[in-house]
Amino acid sequence: MLSPFKKLAQLTKVTLLVAVCFVTGGGVEAQVIANSNETTQQWQKISKAGVRYLLELGQDREDGSYSKQLGPAVTAMCTRALLDHGIPVTHPQVKKSLTFLESVVKPDGGIYAPESTLKNYETSVSLMCFSKANVDGKYDETIQNAAKFLKGLQWDEGEGHEVTSGFYGGQGYGSHKRPDASNTQFFMDALKAAGEDTDSEAIQKALIFMSRCQNLPSEHNTAKFTQVVSADDHGGFIYSPVGEGETKAGETPEGGLRSYASMTYAGLKSMLHAGLSKDDMRVKAAMDWISRHYDLKTNPGMGSQGLFYYYHTFAKTLATADLTEVTDADGKAHDWKADLVSTLADQQAEDGSWTNASDRWYEGDPNLVTSYALLALAYCQPESN
Repeated sequence: MLSPFKKLAQLTKVTLLVAVCFVTGGGVEAQVIANSNETTQQWQKISKAGVRYLLELGQDREDGSYSKQLGPAVTAMCTRALLDHGIPVTHPQVKKSLTFLESVVKPDGGIYAPESTLKNYETSVSLMCFSKANVDGKYDETIQNAAKFLKGLQWDEGEGHEVTSGFYGGQGYGSHKRPDASNTQFFMDALKAAGEDTDSEAIQKALIFMSRCQNLPSEHNTAKFTQVVSADDHGGFIYSPVGEGETKAGETPEGGLRSYASMTYAGLKSMLHAGLSKDDMRVKAAMDWISRHYDLKTNPGMGSQGLFYYYHTFAKTLATADLTEVTDADGKAHDWKADLVSTLADQQAEDGSWTNASDRWYEGDPNLVTSYALLALAYCQPESN
């Protein structure tokens, strides 16, 4: 039986062959080109409007921050989004935002607000921003110090947790005193941006934690919740394996923990960051869950909650997996980039921003949500002719 990745590769080849067969007669190839051109035009239009919103309406012109009341992470994400869309580091507003972020770099290497309970999250996304802005090695020291700080936060032997502990290898906010899959994926993203090797001790420890967040009974996860996992939840991810386990998507009647999309994509991406092959049982099971729950109208398992966080993670994960299509449960192949561009075009406000009517996890804030959308769109950028 072919893995989902091999199926997708074959479907991509078939699509290309069909197009070639109609080179002389128009038909299918002409339609493929027309669809591609429409997606490109749509991408350019909504990306330009989103960038304009951040530059003209989103930024605090006094100090260069974005939604400072939410901490420096939103500024880091907005600035990274602008850089991803071609706004140079020499742009006056980008320079001002970077100066703001420099002002919250701490002597311990962390990049966080005073009295912050989000030190891993804020440092991770700020490190990724500085990595993108690191022209001529300007931020080399900042990046390496931040990576060292993050490793010091990781739950491991230093915090009294051996490899058998559900805490082991994970990262958390700090306020809840336990690690979770969301913070751990940001941590792994940051280490990769800092140039960390795939087989580094910190990344491999994080892989142990993320494997324990998967609804998959195996040698990598023997938690009680995996023994009652439903067929629908099999292969997906929950929020945290600590204690009896925690999910934001509710429980099954049998006491299993529901999987949901944003954490499943985060889990798959983290496993790829850690060097797992596409034939690894954990990767295959995650991809199978994704195939069964392909949807951009909702964050599967969560409805509209965390929808734009999901879009960003969805795009980054599929780009990391080097996939052009996802095959759903009915065997239909989806051009995920075209689907995402179309979805975001439908949801953009007239001023170029995006917001989520479900304000959970601050998705009512237009700066945060617009950064999510633009970061997702950066992975959908059309290829230059």
